[in-house]
Amino acid sequence: MAAIGVLTLELRLENSHSLKDKRHVVKSLQDRLRSKFNVSVAEIDHQDLWQRSAIAVVTVSSDHVHAEKVLRSVEDEAAALLGSELVEATVEWMA
Repeated sequence: MAAIGVLTLELRLENSHSLKDKRHVVKSLQDRLRSKFNVSVAEIDHQDLWQRSAIAVVTVSSDHVHAEKVLRSVEDEAAALLGSELVEATVEWMA
């Protein structure tokens, strides 16, 4: 059975003063996570707000342990890149 994991990252971008500033941060994060971890990444909420964003990262694997390891590595990378701008990270598993 395939393991499908969804990591949701809640961001608060205090230094963003326009949607353009926000898009720069979000796009850089998305590109970095996609290329480094081979995951799917999308902004899923707060698209119209300057200082908030919600990013979903999805991985699919035949092994639940591997999928969990990938999502934890993604979370660690996002935390290292964003610091205090990463407010919350949650993982959900699809049956």
